[in-house]
Amino acid sequence: MAAIVVEELTRDYGPIRAVDHVSFTVEPGEVFALLGPNGAGKTTTVEILEGYRSPDGGRVSVLGFDPATGGRAYRERIGIVLQSAGFEEEFTVGELIRMQAALYPRRHDPDELAELVGLADRSRTRVKALSGGQRRRLDLALGLAGAPDLLFLDEPTTGFDPAARHHAWDLIERLRRLGTTILLTTHYIEEAQRLADRVAVLRDGHLVALGRPSELEALCGLPTRITFSLPPTAAAADLPGVSGSVTLDDRTVVIRTHQALADTHALTGWARARGIDLPGLTLTPPTLEDAYLSLTGEPADDDS
Repeated sequence: MAAIVVEELTRDYGPIRAVDHVSFTVEPGEVFALLGPNGAGKTTTVEILEGYRSPDGGRVSVLGFDPATGGRAYRERIGIVLQSAGFEEEFTVGELIRMQAALYPRRHDPDELAELVGLADRSRTRVKALSGGQRRRLDLALGLAGAPDLLFLDEPTTGFDPAARHHAWDLIERLRRLGTTILLTTHYIEEAQRLADRVAVLRDGHLVALGRPSELEALCGLPTRITFSLPPTAAAADLPGVSGSVTLDDRTVVIRTHQALADTHALTGWARARGIDLPGLTLTPPTLEDAYLSLTGEPADDDS
């Protein structure tokens, strides 16, 4: 049985349809990423799955429950890590984790949980003394306190430095190996590419793509980029004919092509015939971020 079933889900706010006939499933033990720009319907969809909002149409089942009516039996089996949460500043890390764990019939050992999220050395530290990244680790600990079958992660690594982000990614992968189902929302596309078994992309309330990251990359039919520095002894007009489009920025050549092997062969053959190198020659296939930007219509940071 699927851990999450969403069928023709709709939700309106007055005249605005925030979620428009969205359907997907999440399998047990899967890390499933829900992506989309602000206003795409991600938050509304997740809040319905968590039981905070009711749908206007369609059907939702999570762990066999209707989240809107599942009550305590449902809440005991899920964990939620919100994008931002408030804490009682005078409590210590250890006190908060112990209090949260005590609410659940099945729970993680508080000391082991503090170790798991990298807060073992902060167990006696008051919340008010924690850094932003440490507070996010505490969010994770509280979401995991009840040893949930399903964990909702909303922007879990916001405010983390790179080292802390990779630690959190390792933790999420450990949870997957333990069989925890995870629904992840994130604006870090690299995070979704690294962690997610499958990705759903929302835009304007519609589901516009669903599949493995590699499948979404292929779906968009985006070109590979071939990049290199033009040698001092060559001019752009000297370059061989290639199937892709060629742009020159100062001395940097960028070729966007759907025939990467043939065009690379043409370039390297041309360079060998002239006895020159192609400094910095790099082939960059389309990434999940490229696919995401194409699917959502969001502008890229640059034209590369």
